[in-house]
Amino acid sequence: MNDTHEHPAAGREALRITTLQAHILEQQANHPGASGTLSWILSALSISAKIIADRVRRARLENVLGSVGTENVQGEVQQKLDVLANDVLMRTLAGREGVAIVASEENEEPVILRDGSHSVPRYCVLFDPLDGSSNLDVCGGVGTIFSILEFQPGRARAEESLLQPGARQIAAGYVLYGSSTVFVLTTGGGVDLFVLDPGIGAFMRVERGLRIPAGNKTYSVNEGHRAGFEPGLRRYLDWAQAHGYSSRYTGAMVGDVHRILLKGGVFLYPSTQKAPEGKLRLMYEANPMAMIIEQAGGKAMAGPHRRILEVPPVGVHQRTPVILGAADQVDAVLAHLGP
Repeated sequence: MNDTHEHPAAGREALRITTLQAHILEQQANHPGASGTLSWILSALSISAKIIADRVRRARLENVLGSVGTENVQGEVQQKLDVLANDVLMRTLAGREGVAIVASEENEEPVILRDGSHSVPRYCVLFDPLDGSSNLDVCGGVGTIFSILEFQPGRARAEESLLQPGARQIAAGYVLYGSSTVFVLTTGGGVDLFVLDPGIGAFMRVERGLRIPAGNKTYSVNEGHRAGFEPGLRRYLDWAQAHGYSSRYTGAMVGDVHRILLKGGVFLYPSTQKAPEGKLRLMYEANPMAMIIEQAGGKAMAGPHRRILEVPPVGVHQRTPVILGAADQVDAVLAHLGP
């Protein structure tokens, strides 16, 4: 199969577009000293995405909806497809020589696959295998979120390589399994968008250098928790509703952030009285999404004065408040928060 293809659904890119695999090789060619290790890892993630997309489409037919009757380390009820997606990613990444450690939101401990005594760099891959999985029973959008860090040999414990601030991420991305399967990727040089063409089994690049539009008066937050929000956030919601804002919330971070990436607006998952540290995981959700949002010209904050990407991690399952989206809309939220 050729890596360039005349395709009718190229969106704003020229009709002659590029597969994800060709895009990865293009990026590798821009770094003459690159070993190709990261390219192999990104390839493994794209293969995992295709497998998970197929399972999601067939979930009702193959009776893999609903819970397995157990909880994960987060205390959340595991869905059957949570377990399946986690297994797919674990097995696919384990086959890549460049992966030193994998860490999943579903697993209590990271899995150490290889040490750093190797002639080429090795990496740590962290992921939320199926964000929003409770949406599956009603055919709602779900997704996979991933983050890649460079493995740091010589640490007292190998797991310590994971505890790097998000600003040190080598790459980040997500896959949205919705009306189409969308793969969004950044390696630090902007954000690119790919859509799976089921006819040829390849992700096709349809957008390059995405930038979040300003001016969209839309916020995304679970207002069911409003009574537990800090006063400043309640003031923001009062202000937004008085100024013609609309609310859009799907219950899946991937779906909400994807809409903001394309349309603008702001996504909030703040701390509450019941969850003072916030609910979203720093390493598996907040950091990768923050990198994508910042690379697209937006802002991603953990509070009035702290970027998410600067939060020092102390544990792989650490939680954090999240405010991210178009810079103008994030600023509107921050203007209402306390000093």
